[in-house]
Amino acid sequence: MSAFYLSAMSKASKIKTFDPNTPGDPAAQIYGLPFTCEEADIVLVPVPWEVTTSYGGGTSRGPAAIRAASFQVDLFHPEFPDLWKRGIAMDEIPEALLEQSDELKKQAALVIKDLTEGLAEKKHDKALAARELINAECAVMNAWVRARCQYWMDRGKLVGLVGGDHSTPLGFLRAQGRAHRKFGILHIDAHMDLRIAYEGFDFSHASIVYNALSVRQVERIVSVGIRDFCEQENAVFTKLGDRMRVVRSADLRALQYEGMTWKEQCAAIIAALPQKVHISFDIDALDPMLCPHTGTPVPGGLQYEEATYLLSELAKQRTIIGFDLVEVAPGTDEWDANVGARLLWHLCGVLANSRA
Repeated sequence: MSAFYLSAMSKASKIKTFDPNTPGDPAAQIYGLPFTCEEADIVLVPVPWEVTTSYGGGTSRGPAAIRAASFQVDLFHPEFPDLWKRGIAMDEIPEALLEQSDELKKQAALVIKDLTEGLAEKKHDKALAARELINAECAVMNAWVRARCQYWMDRGKLVGLVGGDHSTPLGFLRAQGRAHRKFGILHIDAHMDLRIAYEGFDFSHASIVYNALSVRQVERIVSVGIRDFCEQENAVFTKLGDRMRVVRSADLRALQYEGMTWKEQCAAIIAALPQKVHISFDIDALDPMLCPHTGTPVPGGLQYEEATYLLSELAKQRTIIGFDLVEVAPGTDEWDANVGARLLWHLCGVLANSRA
């Protein structure tokens, strides 16, 4: 069916004529769906950005890789059998943002080298200037993300963000603060992300939770799957009191070994969250076998079905107001993007089906 013909059809007509059993059409929208962003109930905002990554790379290619892998995902899901009919569409990937990310990442490497090795005076001054530029441009990126997410939210869309590194959702969280008087964040991650201006970058991927705390409408953050954090992060966490709870992966496993079921653990996690919840999912929360090319992999972590079970239980008991999925890096094959595309489908499902 031609793109021109599809564009002339209504959403209802597209639902009637679309066959969800056929292979996904790469010329169509994400998952091979026929809906435009204007027609879709769920709009995905891609943010191809990874300027401050400090170990592995490639997450700026995550949105495009997930989109490419999505055509292999079967659209029938027993939990969400009619999800495709709601309409899911990905906003246009901003190529200018990707190009800027690539250029600034080169300059960030100079900043990090100056910090770790020390540079001669002339190069040191150049590194300081680069750091100031990066901080300024990251602030501009945050403002763009906020505006773009707000644009679709104002049009009544359910919004998910697809990164990019974990610095990318800050603007979205600020938009959520405008839309909701108070909300919580379920932060699923291998890292605590409470570093303060890590490596001199105000908006580092390692600082997203610290920066999210500046959004006054964020009532509480519950971090799940944590396996790696530094002394500074622990100090910040201990001062936060009841505003943040951390559930370490090691503690989850210990409780399971001692007889506590995953259902019981999920109930305790959800009980700590307020009624409205934004999900911030860093794919490195999963076992690295599921995401070997992610930027900062850590041994241990959640299995895929553990993560999706937690998300489904959350949707039964809370109102999910949005989500971000970040740190998917394509690597040398499609595996990470394949897992990311399937996790994204589940996130869309729980967003669409969460308790109102």
